[in-house]
Order: sequence, then structure tokens, then C-alpha cells
Amino acid sequence: MRQLNGLLFFPVTPFTPAGDLNLTALAQHLQDGLSSGPGAVFVACGTGEFHALSVEEYAQVVETAVRLTAGQVPVFAGAGGPIATAQGQARVAEQHGVDGLLLMPPYLVEAPHTGLVRYTKAVASATELPLIVYHRGAARFDPQSAAEIAQIPSVIGLKDGLGDLDLLTRIMSTIRSTLAGSGKSFQFFNGMPTAELTAPAYRGIGVDLYSSAVFCFAPEIALDFHRALVGGDHSTVERLIDDFFVPLVTLRSQVPGYAVSLVKAGVRLRGLDVGGVRPPLIDPTSEHVSALRRILEMNGAPASQLTEFEPQSSPSSVAGLASIGSEEAR
Repeated sequence: MRQLNGLLFFPVTPFTPAGDLNLTALAQHLQDGLSSGPGAVFVACGTGEFHALSVEEYAQVVETAVRLTAGQVPVFAGAGGPIATAQGQARVAEQHGVDGLLLMPPYLVEAPHTGLVRYTKAVASATELPLIVYHRGAARFDPQSAAEIAQIPSVIGLKDGLGDLDLLTRIMSTIRSTLAGSGKSFQFFNGMPTAELTAPAYRGIGVDLYSSAVFCFAPEIALDFHRALVGGDHSTVERLIDDFFVPLVTLRSQVPGYAVSLVKAGVRLRGLDVGGVRPPLIDPTSEHVSALRRILEMNGAPASQLTEFEPQSSPSSVAGLASIGSEEAR
């Protein structure tokens, strides 16, 4: 397995107005993303609502991604939740020819570090695919348990979704020491929601790779930011953080789950009807979609007038959101 590089594309999973899987829209979404040159495709993961897919739907999503990508870049698939579910997803993904798995947290339960190690080993035993382990939610490792899973032959990386850079630095140091002399390659990933906002800080401790949800609906902005970050163009990085990413994160923070549903709204605004999200997530209010439209248009990403999808109402307050994406918010 070659090392990953570049921007990592985490596509959404499109649904029809009736709530069924929309493979035609998925194919278009994948083709659009691939044309922008991602470093890898991570399908049926968090942004792809893997938790809401049936076994049959999961298989169809994975098969579509592998077929359309056609070896251009590596394809990883999400797997996680109850142990039997994660093992089953791993086997299905392997059968369809993915290059690796992103191991999502176990469903609901909190477990000691030794239990998380057992969980990782159990999924690894079900497949020969390389695994990147997600460090977030109910799957929180300490340096010792992280080093233990790093020694599993098929585990090739750790994706951090906690944002605790002190802990991550200690985890990285322990893994480096543990693997020293083994010849094994191991990569670390920034998996925070809207990762660009924290990308400079992560890069400061040696974590260059990150997953970009923005790449799904504004690849030109995501790529401009990535080029500026890698090239040391600090003024462009700061401008995009101030003008785009901070307003976006402010909007995203209004309602739990908006890290996924706002992304789908963004894809719709850019002209591809990928439908809404499945429960327990909710779709953005019309006010929030309008705020997202303003953020996009103010940063040179014109939104379409796609109106086929009517977002559900949200119980959250929209007070104070009028300025998000406005000149004052900049």
C-alpha cells in the first residue's frame, strides 16, 4: 500500500426524494470530485453516512466508487459500529476491491483502551485490507494502546478527530518509538470536522494529511487552501480561514450533525441534487442554507438555484445568523 498524499475526498452518499440510494447522483459526485484531483477517495465514511446504510446499500456504494475511480487514486471504505457489522463491512469492501478501510468507532459503548485494542484486532482479523483507525468519539486511545494497534501488521495509520494536540503529540512520539527499526510506514491524519481550520496547527506537529469535506462542494476553495498551506503562502491561508472557514464553522456549529448535512446542502447548492440526510441527522433550515449560499458566493463559488429539495425545519434557533457570511462576519 503506497502512502497517501494530497487532499482526501470524502464523498456524500446521495439519496432520492423518497429516501432511496441514488447511484446516478453518486456516480456524478464521484466523477466531479475525481476531476479535481484528490489524493484518495474515502467512501461510505462519516460524511457518507455509513451508519445509515443497509448492507446492500453499502455494497453498492463501495462497488460504484471502486468502478468509477478505476485505480486513479486509492479507495478506502468506512467500517465500524457493532463488531459483527464492522467485520461484515470489511469483508464486503474487500470483495469489491477497495484499497483499505477507515475503522470508525464502535457503536455507542464506551470501552477501556484494552477493549479498543481488541476491537481493532477483531476487525483486522476479518480482512487483509490495510486499516486506518479513527481516534474520536467512543474510540479514544492513549499513547500505549495507540502504539499497540500500530503494531498490528495491517494498521497503517491513525486519524485524529479529537483535536487534543497534546495527547496526539504524545501518541505520535510513542508510536514512532515503538515502530523504530521495524521498517513499517505509518501515517497520521487530521480528521477534525472542517479540518482546514485546524490544519496549520496540525501541520505544526507534523500531521500534513487531512480530510476535506469542503472538497465535496467547493473543490476550488479546498485546493486553493491546500496549495497555500503546503506552499507556505500564509496570507492566503489566513484570508481563507477568516473569510470562508471561520464563517462556515460558525454555521456548522449551530446544530449537531451539520458537519454532514451542511456538506450535502453545499453539494446541492453547487448544482447536484444529492438529497437530504437520513435520521438521526436533520437537514439545514432554509435560513441556514441561505447563509451557506452567501458564504460560498462571497468566496467566488457561485451557487446554483437548485430548488428540488426542501430542507426540513430545525428546532435550533437561527437568531444571529444573518451576519454569517456577510461583510460583518468577514
